[in-house]
Amino acid sequence: MNVEFINPFLSSLINVLATMAQTELTPGKPKVKKDEVAQGDVSGLIGMVGPQTKGSFSITFEENLALTIMERMLGERPDSINEDVTDMVGEITNMVTGGAKNLLGEKGYEFDMATPVVVSGPGHTITHKCDGPKLIMPFTSPDGNANIEVSFDKLA
Repeated sequence: MNVEFINPFLSSLINVLATMAQTELTPGKPKVKKDEVAQGDVSGLIGMVGPQTKGSFSITFEENLALTIMERMLGERPDSINEDVTDMVGEITNMVTGGAKNLLGEKGYEFDMATPVVVSGPGHTITHKCDGPKLIMPFTSPDGNANIEVSFDKLA
């Protein structure tokens, strides 16, 4: 998978969380993901389709990190993942993908974004609707971990 295609998602995530939630994430080492089980408690998934390729992006947060981001963005910390938290994760998924879309557009890659889907609960799964490899990138923070997954069909 083309690093030029992945880096805009990493940059966008770091930027969105630093700007919107004063949260710094430290990127780990990417690897190919072989299964569909999410590495966290709440995930946002969004599909993308364009003339050159199609793919999907997901972000998964551990519960404590999601609750901390919610508290920093809105000033209230829920006791657990609820509808407000899943709405926030959907919105973050949208913002990160939108930021990546802008960065990729500067390089000549165009795509449309679907509406994000949010799934939560222990052991939930994420199914990417394309044939390319799934790349998972872990992020750590003092408040918990996050993972992004990116999968694209081969570029046309």
